[in-house]
Amino acid sequence: MMGVSELARSYEMIIIARFVVGICAGISSNVVPMYLGELSPKNLRGAIGIVPQLFITIGILTAQVFGIRSILGNLEGWPIMLALTGVPAVLELLLLPFFPESPRYLLIQKGDEDAARKALQLVRGWDDVDEELMEMHLEDQSEKAEGRLSVLNLLSFHSLRWQLISVIAMNMGQQLSGVNAIYYYADSIFLSAGVKLNDIQYVTVGTGSVNVFMTIAAVFIVEASGRRILLLLGFAICCAACFVLTIALNFQDSVSWMPYVSIACVIIYVIGHAIGPSPIPYVITTEIFRQSSRPAAFMVAGSVHWLSNFTVGLVFPYLEKGLGQFSFVIFGVICLITLIYIWVLIPETKNKTFLEISQLFAKRNKVKIMVETESKTKDQDGEHCQEEEVKVTAF
Repeated sequence: MMGVSELARSYEMIIIARFVVGICAGISSNVVPMYLGELSPKNLRGAIGIVPQLFITIGILTAQVFGIRSILGNLEGWPIMLALTGVPAVLELLLLPFFPESPRYLLIQKGDEDAARKALQLVRGWDDVDEELMEMHLEDQSEKAEGRLSVLNLLSFHSLRWQLISVIAMNMGQQLSGVNAIYYYADSIFLSAGVKLNDIQYVTVGTGSVNVFMTIAAVFIVEASGRRILLLLGFAICCAACFVLTIALNFQDSVSWMPYVSIACVIIYVIGHAIGPSPIPYVITTEIFRQSSRPAAFMVAGSVHWLSNFTVGLVFPYLEKGLGQFSFVIFGVICLITLIYIWVLIPETKNKTFLEISQLFAKRNKVKIMVETESKTKDQDGEHCQEEEVKVTAF
């Protein structure tokens, strides 16, 4: 539709097509990290969870390259550029039918252990998957009383209160930290530093390349360093970059070298966001919720993410007009508040099962998670006590 819109002389076709693409993007941004998180072994869950964000950055960079005026960013090429959106969609339609269903979904929500075993054997590449199936059974037993939670149930579910607040805080912090504002302001920063108007597009591609490179780095270091440290480091870098950028923008007319500090702040901000705030919230959302509540949690997370994104896009032009360079102080404060929240309330989830992560939040939620394992019950402190009759209790 977008590719033939010029021939049809219909801007309405572009609006409708963008609406449809938006639906796809909204669904994919939630379902893909959830699906990959459920497929992943716990020792690789962080790295695999970052891969969707990696390909988002690759997609942005690809669009920036095709958008160069000498390639497709011109009067003749833009319909082709927009039509290329259909290429990955066609590949998805051809390949997705061969993908297995999530083993956790099959076992816990469908109760089909044979199908779950086959799916797990397919994605692992070996037959002995009994240990992982046992871990899924324990998770299933611990949440039987919950059933499958809807969004409304989740919002009122006392036992998942801090998980939900944490997901909302991280997704708001991710978007309200000003990443889109930085990209919005980047062209004027580059221009003020003396970059020629025609060359700004190449500098933008360079910034996109930095984003891809740092996200690749995050894939390789997340399992070694952990999720929490990357979030803290990322928000700290973004916070510092926002405050220094505010100072640099104030003095760039009076100090000759200050525009280059502004450019450095933009690049440093992109680096900070790429290693933590951009990819890690998806990973943690997957990990801090169990199977019954995870789909509803991703719906909340996705809604907060896109509403915050929309808010920044809507408000920032007016904010920039009213406050100018001081608007980045607001983003710096948001980064700082999010950093403090993560420091105080979000635990490290690296290399833990979904059930173990739920136990980390149990004390904060003032509940106990009881798991039936034959003749013994395990509480949130990891202690075992013999009992003749054991009931499966969710919380």
